[in-house]
This record gives sequence, structure tokens and C-alpha cells, in this order.
Amino acid sequence: MNASHRKLTVIAWIVPSLTIILWLACLLGTDSWYEARSVPSPAGDLSGFSALAPLDVHAHAFINDPAFAALLKRLNLHILNICVVVEHGREYDEAAQPNWAAREILHSTGGRAAWCSTFDPQDFEKPGFAERSIQSLNETFAEGAIAVKIWKAIGMDLKKRDGSYLMADDPVFNSIYADIAAHNRTLFAHLAEPTSCWQPPNPDSPDYGYYNQHPEWFMFLHPDHPSKETILAARDRLLANNPKLRVVGCHLGSMEVDVDEIARHFDRYPNFAVDTAARVQYLMMQPPEKVRAFLIKYQDRVLYGTDNGLEPGNDPTSTLPRWEERYWRDWKYFSMNEWIEYHGKKYRGLALPQPILRKLYHDNAVRWVPGILGRP
Repeated sequence: MNASHRKLTVIAWIVPSLTIILWLACLLGTDSWYEARSVPSPAGDLSGFSALAPLDVHAHAFINDPAFAALLKRLNLHILNICVVVEHGREYDEAAQPNWAAREILHSTGGRAAWCSTFDPQDFEKPGFAERSIQSLNETFAEGAIAVKIWKAIGMDLKKRDGSYLMADDPVFNSIYADIAAHNRTLFAHLAEPTSCWQPPNPDSPDYGYYNQHPEWFMFLHPDHPSKETILAARDRLLANNPKLRVVGCHLGSMEVDVDEIARHFDRYPNFAVDTAARVQYLMMQPPEKVRAFLIKYQDRVLYGTDNGLEPGNDPTSTLPRWEERYWRDWKYFSMNEWIEYHGKKYRGLALPQPILRKLYHDNAVRWVPGILGRP
């Protein structure tokens, strides 16, 4: 083979290989790929944010690092540190693990990271499940937990022996919900997912990168699993059957595409509120005048949250600036009449009145999550 032939052979090998590499990068999700490698710009002026003594009711911090405590103190910020049991993947697969970590961080932050505990749902068909769960939760309450989290595995993953899926209104949970209400704790319910989870892949979706990385939760690939409507109908029965239980629907209650749907649920269920965690962009995508009117009308029912994470394996020096960047982006959206650029698109800020901002960032959390500033 002469030199020119060898050169053509090398080129013929390189070009397809580069194509495959680029295709794999796209498959991983452009948003998550970029965010994992980019360095956030410095956050803007958060003095107005800090002046409200803000409360982030949806975060996951499980690294006991002094830099984290320092960030909370500097921003005059409290969070609700939410524990989750994740059967799949690298996260915690037993409640004892995140509960222990959250308890330690509650103390190391001087109470600025309040504790939302959880229980193990996997053995729900074994005798004594409810009693064990209640005992476990009551132990966390005695140690300082002020809320309880249930997660999307209920409705989307856990199956009964007969092959049907476990739903949030299953009778097996009745005594657990009653015990949470009796202890004046709040239930945080992450049930279902964004509508895009059941739709074909769409690079313009805010969740495109997440489902590329977590195909086990991408219901479009699992048409045998329950529909979103089925899961949320069970959630609504939970609300109706437990009127004395305060329930915060995580992530806009998985009704992220239209605030009118959230409003209908507020009108129907007085024990129901929602947090904004990881769904602020869905508010941005709706007409600003509509979202502004919704937040003013239902000013007592929406709690600010981010879904910020500081998980095992994260580097606090690179992760914590992203927390601050998100606080700045959200603050700019809610408080200012300016354009906000996010993932290559521009959205108009809401310029909410100061009393509404106070409720969104502080008062509503105090009302719906007693003890978030101290034990209930």
C-alpha cells in the first residue's frame, strides 16, 4: 500500500469515528453535557434575596462540608434537606442512609438545613410494613425531622405481587399518612414526572438531558408502565382521603405545563400546595402575565424550591457556585422586569410585588412546613 492509499485509509477510519463520538455526545443530552463541563458565571446581587431570609424547601445536601454551612449563613438562607430512597442507581437505597446524613447536617449547619426524612417503601407487602415505617418515622421526628418525602417510585416503579403498580393512595399507606398528620408534619410528594417523560425525545425539552442519562425513568420507553394521569389521579385521592394532612406537591405537583391545572387543584384541595423545585423554566415558558396573575391569586400556596444537590461524589467547590447561580437566576425571574436567558432562550421576568415575594420565599414555607426555622 503506497502513502496516498494509507492516508485515505486513515481518513476513512477517522471520519466515521468522529461521527460516532458526536452522536454519543448528543445522546447524552446537550443540556446536561454542557452543564457538567461549564463553569457558572458569578451570581448577581442577591442582597434582595437574602433580605427575605429565604427558605429553599427542596434541596438534597448530603456532604457535611463547612463550605456548605458557610453558604447558607452568607445568603441568610435555610433549606429543607429532603431524603429520598432510590432503588436504582448510585443514590441511597435505604432510608437509614440519607436520614443519618441529613440529621448530621441539621446539626452541623446550626439548624439551617432542616430535615425531611423518609421511609423504605420496597417491602410494602411484607407483614408489619406500616408499623415499621411509622416507628422509623417517629424516631426521625424525635431527632428533629419536620417533614416526610414519598418519591416517584410509588406509581412508576414498585409493583405488587399481582403485577399491578403501587399507587400513593394504596391502603397500605393509610396509617402512615395518619401518623404524619398526627405529628403535625408535612408530606412532600414527588409523584409522576413532567409530561415530556411520556413523550418522544425532544431536545427542546428542559428534561431532555435527564432522561438521556436516566432511561429507566423515561416512560416513553416503558409504555407498559402507568400513565401520568393514572398516577396523579391516585395522588388526588390521597389528598381527598387525608384532609388533615398537609401535602406539598414537589416540582409544581407534576402539573408543570399549565398553571391553570395547578389552580384547579388548589381550589379543590385546601390541604395542597406545590414547590417550584426544578420547574421554574416551565413557568418561564408560559405567558408571564398568566403566571404572574396565578402567583398573586394563589400567593399562599406556592413555596420556593430548587432541587439543588450536594451529593456524595460532588465537589463542593464546583457545586456550590451552581447553587448560587440558580438562586440568582430564579430571583431575577421572580423579582425583576428583565429578560432572563436560560438554555439559549430568553424569558421575561415577573417583577412580583414585594409582599408576594416574601410569601414565595419565606412565609409560605413557615406556614406549610412548621418547624423549618426550629422544631414544631
